[in-house]
Amino acid sequence: MNEHRGWLLDLYADEADGLVFWLLAEDGRRLRLTQPFPITFYAHGPFPRLRALWRFLQQQPVPVQLARTVRADLFAGPLDLLAVEAANPALQPRLFHQVVRRFPDLTYYDADIPLGLRYAAVYDIFPLCHCEVVVDDNGRIQQITPLESRWDMSPSQPPLKILTIEPNEDPSHRDPQCLWLDDGRSRRQIALHPLKMLLTSLNATIKRIDPDIILTRFGDTWLLPLLLQTAVDLGADWFNLNRDETKPVIHRKENSYFTYGQVVYRGQQVHLYGRYHIDQRNAMMYGEYGLHGAFEQARVTGLPVQEIARKSPGSGVTALQMQEALRRGFLVPYQKQQAESFKTAAQLIRADRGGLVYQPTIGLHEEVVEIDFVSMYPSIMVRFNVSPETVGIKNETSEPIPELDIPVDLSKVGLVPRTLRPLLVKRIAIKEQLATMTALDCRYPALKARAAALKWLLVVCFGYLGYKNARFGRIESHEAVTAYGRECLLRAKEAAEELGYEVLHMYVDGLWVKKPGINQNEQIRPLLNEITNRTGLPIALEGIYKWVAFLPSRVDARVPVANRYFGVFQNGKIKTRGIEARRHDTPPWITQVQLEMIKQLAKVPNGRPLTSALPDLITFLRQQVNNLRNGRIPLEQLLVSQRLSREIEAYRTPSPACRAAIQLAAVGKPRRPGQRIRFWFVLGEVGIHAWDLPTSVNTAVLDIDRYLTLLLRAVSAVVQPLGLNEVQLQRAILAEPIQLPLWQALICPISYRMIGW
Repeated sequence: MNEHRGWLLDLYADEADGLVFWLLAEDGRRLRLTQPFPITFYAHGPFPRLRALWRFLQQQPVPVQLARTVRADLFAGPLDLLAVEAANPALQPRLFHQVVRRFPDLTYYDADIPLGLRYAAVYDIFPLCHCEVVVDDNGRIQQITPLESRWDMSPSQPPLKILTIEPNEDPSHRDPQCLWLDDGRSRRQIALHPLKMLLTSLNATIKRIDPDIILTRFGDTWLLPLLLQTAVDLGADWFNLNRDETKPVIHRKENSYFTYGQVVYRGQQVHLYGRYHIDQRNAMMYGEYGLHGAFEQARVTGLPVQEIARKSPGSGVTALQMQEALRRGFLVPYQKQQAESFKTAAQLIRADRGGLVYQPTIGLHEEVVEIDFVSMYPSIMVRFNVSPETVGIKNETSEPIPELDIPVDLSKVGLVPRTLRPLLVKRIAIKEQLATMTALDCRYPALKARAAALKWLLVVCFGYLGYKNARFGRIESHEAVTAYGRECLLRAKEAAEELGYEVLHMYVDGLWVKKPGINQNEQIRPLLNEITNRTGLPIALEGIYKWVAFLPSRVDARVPVANRYFGVFQNGKIKTRGIEARRHDTPPWITQVQLEMIKQLAKVPNGRPLTSALPDLITFLRQQVNNLRNGRIPLEQLLVSQRLSREIEAYRTPSPACRAAIQLAAVGKPRRPGQRIRFWFVLGEVGIHAWDLPTSVNTAVLDIDRYLTLLLRAVSAVVQPLGLNEVQLQRAILAEPIQLPLWQALICPISYRMIGW
């Protein structure tokens, strides 16, 4: 027997060896170990059908062990089941799909749980976990012991080797000519052609470095498919990106899907065995929290690093719930079984109301305090025991949900609260640690990324309570959370008003209040304590604004918009919501102009009115307009980015993004729903020019009037609280009025006023 200490790198099933376990040993070796790990799934239904399934399974070539057993369903309680155990985890998925096709009328449990989650539930070993293994002389694991918990605040850091590969151009825009390779010690360039030489050079580099992570840009959608197809065409069977060279790489097709009111595109994927491949441009939330955040999510969810880096946080929430169910001995259903209970129209209106939104007081306000509940909805689930199996259960311990008259069982901790509690505690602890650091601390970026990764898991956990396909979802528990949220926010409002504060705004989990003479953090402590006492939820001071402007609707200046404001905290930090700088389809130049105006307002000294900055703002805007008219704005700064919401043929009236997609399809660059398309507004009948076309544009064909309209729309939001309306702004910065077609004037209220109709 041999003992090794190290970190789990990868875990997967193999038809020859069963479970393969890659260990990054403390001495630097990468060890391929194996372990027996049988997989069991369950079937439930009428006994004659289960007996038929029993006979069918006995005739299959896959060796299985069959048994009758009793296990607990989270909602239905104990069930009589047929347990099907496959000795080799690599053979179980194929066997299960054969069973489903032959017996679709049965109910299945624990059937499609990812291997890593099963392993984590049994051994408490997760990706990048520091552990100790005892192996025999054949490399088979006899015993494994975790040396840390996934909830540790400072997990050990494995010495991972990272190789970064990037093309010199965006392949969707222009054909790259070379690749940049960076191993952390040196950065070098290699030519893309000839491809055979490229394969040879890359293969030698990978053999020499033996990276644990291959980090790419456009690796999924362009580079790796190109390399692998070239290797096939050239018969270069020696080229293999896997550390486990006995395995082929995993290909997953591109797809578009609808979620949270928008179409999302996920490009094709290339996954590796024994090491990770992460495409930074095809990883869904990579821009939010980077590599450290992906590591954190992999640790707490149990999903492989290269899986969780590409998936939405919702997949992580599902993984957490599956693990908790497995640990507690509950069955994980193959498909959701809980439908919404019957409600009258009155009950539906009362229940399905969402979060509380209080219309803000329009205008400019000074010394405003912003207070936020800390992860409000997850905290509600934990504090009030809201879970699919606890909502609607009435007994001697249950309590009614505010407004809904539905009980919540408090006799036992629900699956969802039990899942979220350690996640919530860990995020709050990391946030508290961050509050004691400066941004210059070397630990700060990694901790901030980890906090962001945990935050996104907590953000989506509420939506998954009501998600139609969630294994443990139920709409009544989703409605219960929003009911508690409304009640807690009203209690916070009452507490603030009783302490003499004026409530300016409330939005789901936060409120903005002001009180004469209150402008220091320590002065807010009595209010925070009172809100915590009344709600039982953690609450934090977001900050005190020097000033904040709540903006009205563009259509009607008398109507406030709940989530459209900007302001400056006392420490100089700027916060914006709902304005053009926050929109993905705003040209970068307009975003920069709008933010620069807010920065200039932020520099106005205390005691001086913000209107004193207007002359400088007008001068700045005139210069920007002059730069635009004279072609001094880089073309890339004028690109508009919009998402294609459907197939081109499905558009009745082509949007700008659709027209750009038609142009790209004509030159052999088709786009899928959910993909973002960049284009310029240009003169002419079509009105747009796609950025990825082979031909470029020059400033002479740009639709300057269209860009000026967009600019005025953005900057008017900034100066409106200062008393300057759009007509006055136009007269101040433009030497001549913008001439727009009638159809644009009719659909754009700002343009409508500009042309004097």
